Amino acid sequence: MSFRRKNIKQQPCEVIVGAQCGNAVLRGAHVYVPGIVSASKFMKGGDVVSVYSDIKGKCKKGAKEFDGTKIFLGNGISELSRKEIFSSLPELKGIGVRMTDPVYLSPSFDNVLPSYLFLQNLPSAVVSHVLDPQPGEKILDLCAAPGGKTTHIAALMHDQGEVIALDKISNKVEKIKQNALLLGLNSIRAFCFDGTKALKLDMVKDTDGEPPFLPESFDRILLDAPCSGMGQRPNMACTWTLKEVTSYQPLQRKLFTVAAELLKPGGVLVYSTCTVTLAENEEQVAWALETFPHLQLQHQDPQVGGEGMLGAGLSSEQLKRLQRFDPCVVPSQDSDTGSLRDARIEDTIWLANKDCIGFFIAKFIKCKST
Repeated sequence: MSFRRKNIKQQPCEVIVGAQCGNAVLRGAHVYVPGIVSASKFMKGGDVVSVYSDIKGKCKKGAKEFDGTKIFLGNGISELSRKEIFSSLPELKGIGVRMTDPVYLSPSFDNVLPSYLFLQNLPSAVVSHVLDPQPGEKILDLCAAPGGKTTHIAALMHDQGEVIALDKISNKVEKIKQNALLLGLNSIRAFCFDGTKALKLDMVKDTDGEPPFLPESFDRILLDAPCSGMGQRPNMACTWTLKEVTSYQPLQRKLFTVAAELLKPGGVLVYSTCTVTLAENEEQVAWALETFPHLQLQHQDPQVGGEGMLGAGLSSEQLKRLQRFDPCVVPSQDSDTGSLRDARIEDTIWLANKDCIGFFIAKFIKCKST
């Protein structure tokens, strides 16, 4: 939870990291050498250093000082000297700074029981429960990489049935296969395939269980759609353009149309995004209900997030059937973690459930054949 630690003394010796590395540090990671952009002139191994994130990407690689816009991430111990980090030797990949006093006390779960655990944000775990896959069913994860929800679905089915995972980027598909193998899940079949082309239009030739698929082939479908990602946290560097943000709505509608055709009558379709825009969430639900009258919006279980946002023409009852995880509803905390000791357990649970990434979930059922 976002309780910022006060009174951390900033050190004269500084290390500047890139924005993505800075995001990882806020999630509990140490600083790895590839993420280091700059270090103070006389930094040695074993020095106590203050770590900052260059959120605008203005710091030059190897600089000895940086006076641009930077965000303080906490203190740590340098594992290497400046000379070792920026030498002409082959690029190092280990830990450069071991964080000892981070601004946020977020534990790192990297490589913790990797054969048993797959780390996910809370809404990402909720969405698979909303889909509610059952043993023996045929499930489609239409945009599956990196496979967290895919493996969760297979686990909820007790690895009984078939989970088809699609992604159009080959190295991401390999990652899905690796995760399935690591977790010992045999029901997952992953394919490198464009989800917008997953509907088989030629009814003659059989593809033997590979994409594209015949209409009404799946009991349940998860469409965790490509989106602007504006709900991701932490995120200290905004690189979106208006053109990029507005490009996702038509792509999401193409994928949704394919999903609606591939779903069996009586089947469940869950649509989700990790963004907070009305255009990619509630407006898509309104469009889907108008475009596909055989789809009905359903209540969700579990219901952890808040209801949908006004502005897309949905009724009050329809908004209550959506789940919107919006970190904006959480009051900003600039306090020591000790204040949690005096909080009621109900308030602590509420805060933990709300103080997560921005996310959206809608659940539909298909009432009849298209």
